[in-house]
Order: sequence, then C-alpha cells, then structure tokens
Amino acid sequence: MKKIRTRYAPSPTGRMHVGNLRTALYAYLIAKHEGGDFILRIEDTDQERYVEGAVDIIYRTLKDTGLVHDEGPDKDGGVGPYVQSDRQKQGIYLQYAKQLIDKGEAYYCFCDKERLATLTQTVAGKEINVYDKHCLHLSKEEVEDNLKAGKPYVIRQNNPTEGQTTFHDDIYGDITVDNAELDDMILIKSDGYPTYNFANVVDDHLMGITHVVRGNEYLSSSPKYNRLYDAFGWEVPEYVHCPLITDESHQKLSKRCGHSSYEDLIEQGFLSEAIVNFVALLGWSPEDNEEIFTLDELIKRFDYHHLSKSPAVFDYTKLKWMNGEYLKAMDFDRFYGMAEPYLKEAVKKDYDLKKIAAMVKTRIEIFPDIKEHVDFFDALPDYDVAMYTHKKMKTNAETSLAVLKDLLPRLEAQEDYTNDALYAVLSAYVEEKGYKNGYVMWPVRTAVSGKQMTPGGATELMEVLGKEESLARIRKGIEMLEKA
Repeated sequence: MKKIRTRYAPSPTGRMHVGNLRTALYAYLIAKHEGGDFILRIEDTDQERYVEGAVDIIYRTLKDTGLVHDEGPDKDGGVGPYVQSDRQKQGIYLQYAKQLIDKGEAYYCFCDKERLATLTQTVAGKEINVYDKHCLHLSKEEVEDNLKAGKPYVIRQNNPTEGQTTFHDDIYGDITVDNAELDDMILIKSDGYPTYNFANVVDDHLMGITHVVRGNEYLSSSPKYNRLYDAFGWEVPEYVHCPLITDESHQKLSKRCGHSSYEDLIEQGFLSEAIVNFVALLGWSPEDNEEIFTLDELIKRFDYHHLSKSPAVFDYTKLKWMNGEYLKAMDFDRFYGMAEPYLKEAVKKDYDLKKIAAMVKTRIEIFPDIKEHVDFFDALPDYDVAMYTHKKMKTNAETSLAVLKDLLPRLEAQEDYTNDALYAVLSAYVEEKGYKNGYVMWPVRTAVSGKQMTPGGATELMEVLGKEESLARIRKGIEMLEKA
C-alpha cells in the first residue's frame, strides 16, 4: 500500500481562518492515522494578496496547535523547494505548461484586456467571461512572432467544449460536469507566475501527494484539475472536500463575525487544544458521539469517510462550553500562569490571587470571564437588599438581618480567618440554632460580595478578604438592612 502523503498549502494572506485550520487539521489527521507524512507548502504565487508576516503566523499556528509537519520550507524531504515563488524561480511551472502546449493540451493566449472584456455570456442570470479559444487557432509562426516581439501572454488550458468530465470525491461521490462549463482556465499568468489551480496540480504530483483535502468551494474546479492530471498522464489523488462552515445564522463564516480566525479565538481567551478539538468536529463526528478529544485521540479515531456533506455550524456557545471543560481539567499551575494577567487586571488589592484562581477555575469558560467573577474583591459593589431574599434558602431581609447581627460578635472574636476555621464557626451557629446551612450562608455571602453569583462560598471569600474587610462588609450589610 502506498504511503499516505497529505499537504497543507496555505497562502500567506493574514490570520489563519478557521476553515483553513480545519483543512490543515484534517490533512494532518488523515496522514497520521495511517502513519503517513504531512507536508507544509507555502503558496505565495498571488503576490497582490501577500501579507508581510503571514508566513510567521502559519508556522506559529501549526506549532501552537500541535500540527507538526514532516516536510516543509524548514524541513527538506527531497521534493522541495516548498515555497511556490521559489519553485517558480526555478522555472518548474513554465516547464510543465510548455509540456502541455507540446501535447496540444494548452496554448499561448495574447488577447488584451479590451478583447477579453467583450467575451461575456449570461449563465443562470449571471454575466460571466468565457474565453472563445481565439488564440488556440493561431499558427505556429504567429505564436513565435508574438513571443519574439515580447507581446504579453498567458498560457491557457485547452479544455474540450463537448462531452462530460467525471471525477470522484471521497465525500460527495462521483460528480459529472458538462465540458462546455469548464472554460479554458489560465495556467501561467502574464507575470510569469502560475495560477493557484495549475501550481496545485504540478506541486501535488511532484511531491507525491496521495490525498488532497480542501473546502468544498473547490468542487467546481476539480474537473479542471482532473483534466490536467489526465493531460500529463499522472495518477489522480484522492479528493476529500470538506463541508462549508457557517455562522449561527447559516451564513458563510466571515471575518465580520469576529471569531473566524485562530488568532481571534486565542485573543478571546480560548485554549489552543480546545479550538483544535472543536474544529475537528466541524464536519466530522465519531460513531459514539463523544466530544472531548486530545490530538492523539483524534489521530486514532479520525476517519475522513465519516465527514458530513452538510454545512457545519460554528456554534460559539458550544466552543465556550468545550473550552470550560478543558479549563476544569487543566493542571492548576498551568491554569494559574494563563489566568494571572486577567486576575491582576481585575484585582488590584494585595489578595492571594492563587486562592481566587482556584475558585474561578471550574466556573469560567474563557479567561476574560474572570473579571465578572472577581470584580467584587477590590470594592463591594452597590447592591440591592432584595438580594438577601432567596426563596429556596427561605431567607429575606428580616431573617438576614437577624443572622448577620447574631454572627457579627462571633466573627469579631474569631482570630483564625482560614476557610475551615470560619466554616466551623458558621456550622456551629447553624447547629446551635437549628437552621439550614443556606439560611445562614446566603446572607453572609451576599454581605461580603454584594453579588448573587460568586466563585466561592461565604467562608472561602472571607478567607481571601481577611478579617478586617470581611467584618466591614458585614457591618455594611447590617446597616443597609436596618435602613430597608
């Protein structure tokens, strides 16, 4: 059996879109599931869209996500260069384009922009340009004269206008198109650079790529790819076209949504491994519907034959839930290292941030959530005494006032303000009075936090706040309740 070789071939045009990350991930998983090779190739032939620093983003993202390539610009596997502009300088694409010209499968086209602008047709209500093969009929002498004169040209694929072309995709099955729809696409542009489509085919063949993974927006281009493979007499790779990714409104996931790229998500406080896990499920699901996977588990479980044809919805709420699960399971020291900047931004006073971090670890979904959970430590917020009323705890303003006034002298006398010691004091009071736990804990927690939701219980909060601040807040609660 031939060794599987897949590739990720991004264009350095900016941040890595979630769809591109999924392509890289699926290509990686297909290769690694079978012990194959995963190749990185930089496709920088579109010089107008090239963004400075974008290649660094590609390397950084692949490293952060664990998608380690076996070959690439920095790891020569013997089929380089792995950067298309370097390959172009070696004349690789022009050489193969000329092979097609010699076979009658491609031809020089010298038509100028003015003439091309006249070649419009209306198809399904849309006006499109369809080349009319004008230059295919130039004599050999005319072509040579034009080349000698330095006349600008492109090289076009010579596609048939009759009959049909069928190609097979592992997800979508056999797809047949009428050749009349193919058009004679450009292979080499007037600047000497290959088009994306042509460079892909040449490079995939020369690099021994067995499985081509890409988005299903390329389905319509696949017949042209197949005709190129056939024209060269090369073996056609396996095609794996991934379903479209949409937002919650079922529109194509775009930059406008604010979370369309890997870096967007990292900046929003998501973990790299949670993003990878989530992206893996955008179009694929295991038979047992399990959802949490490490990268190693994905390698073992991933089967691209189970990819869906239906669009995958980027469910931001689900990603946040998944990220929360990763945070809960995370080693505390690593969690604290990542949470510390957020804690320092929200808590300026000299409190034990590690204790606060331990409280919030199981309660947040993304790191920016920390602020809303801990913002009361620095200063007691303005709150309504209605918060003391809790039907389930059977508390109200009157009962809460009685409890707080009862407890105040006991808490004033208490020297040990650790969580366990404080809990023992409150528990003894509960037992002595015959109250339910919540009947006592709710008013205390409300008084020291001024919030309905807190990352820890009453005594945990008091341990962090310390005796002086805790008592000041309880006295403030009593004062507010007496005035109510």
